[in-house]
Amino acid sequence: MLNLLALPLAVAGFGVAVFHVFLELTGKLECPGGVMTIGTAPQQSLAVQTVILILVSVGVARSKNCCTPSSVGAVLLGLLLAGSSIYSAPPMPPVPTKAYEQPLDMCRPPYHPQ
Repeated sequence: MLNLLALPLAVAGFGVAVFHVFLELTGKLECPGGVMTIGTAPQQSLAVQTVILILVSVGVARSKNCCTPSSVGAVLLGLLLAGSSIYSAPPMPPVPTKAYEQPLDMCRPPYHPQ
């Protein structure tokens, strides 16, 4: 039962992580390296969220709640939570017109010289 309760949050965390990696891959964000500089912070977040989602999904499948309406509803609720989190986030700052003076310590729009 606990896996079923954790499923919406695991799906939501995974969805938000996928969105951040998407922004990074499309060039809308530049992000610092993660722990021990193995990938960027969003990539590491996606890896951890993937592991969590797999573990929770295996727990749901083993509890015979795999294809019940409650598990489908939990996944849909997770997708709704992820979409709401992305939609309600503050707008990204504008693309800078000059190079950054501070070092890269958080995700930000990249500077592209013209």
